[in-house]
Amino acid sequence: MSGNAATTHGHVNLTKFAWLSIAAAVATIGLKTSAYLLTGSVGLLSDAAESVVNLIAAIIALAALTVAARPADASHHYGHGKAEYLSAGIEGLMIFVAAAFIIVSAVQRLIHPQELESLGIGLAVSMVATAINGAVGVLLIRVGRQHRSATLKADGQHLMTDVWTSIGVLVGVTLVAITGWLPLDSIVAIAVAINILVMGTRLVIHSTSSLLDAALPSSDVDLVMGVLDRHRSDDVDFHGLQTRASGRTRFVSVHVLVPGAWSVQQAHDVVEVVEADLRTALDGVHITTHVEPCEDERSYEDYTYDGIAPRS
Repeated sequence: MSGNAATTHGHVNLTKFAWLSIAAAVATIGLKTSAYLLTGSVGLLSDAAESVVNLIAAIIALAALTVAARPADASHHYGHGKAEYLSAGIEGLMIFVAAAFIIVSAVQRLIHPQELESLGIGLAVSMVATAINGAVGVLLIRVGRQHRSATLKADGQHLMTDVWTSIGVLVGVTLVAITGWLPLDSIVAIAVAINILVMGTRLVIHSTSSLLDAALPSSDVDLVMGVLDRHRSDDVDFHGLQTRASGRTRFVSVHVLVPGAWSVQQAHDVVEVVEADLRTALDGVHITTHVEPCEDERSYEDYTYDGIAPRS
């Protein structure tokens, strides 16, 4: 019986993107708060409130990326990558807080309507803030996908939610200016709150699933299966496939079935080639293999769930 593990590849430092998100949040808070003060619109106030949440989320993201970048140590043998999922989950909860604030403010304004002022300037200022969020949000999502960063993807998706929120607010406030129907401002704010609640729920569900060691996406598993299928032969088979991710690091564990009469060196040579091909297929993957004799029935009794069915 033998086993070995491949080391992970180096990762790009992503904290600079978290700093960019912080800078964007500070800028948009100033712009959107100015727009609210100019107009008195509760819709624009709700937009400013979400930007405050963006700032808190960006700071949490910076902390998470800093922790996740730490290498494995004596207390954390598999690294610190799961800090990214905690960040995404906290960001989702922060969205709930923002939604609650928006709803309370909107209901109060619905009960006590207030005339809006200086709408032209206020809307122009808010549009500038929306453009900033849109540009940064698209960048964070792209970089997050490229480097498999749950934190950056969550932060980028949050910013894009803010963009759509802002667009809805701008449309609503514009309609208030055209129609003069003041309750519309509050109704738009409540609709915004419902929208960001949906996004917050998705973030929490995704981060919770990842913390519970969900399997890798089917596209990654297909790549793994493709490599294993290429190495199947009359003498070599595989079972017990398990996969998961911890931040940007992917983990693959699989049992290698070989003839019991083989020498340790023969089995080791096969395993080395299989692992090398898996590392080529999945960058930054940590691989654990376990060699077993294919004739022994106990070799097939390791898991209640087996990702690969043995050959008939």
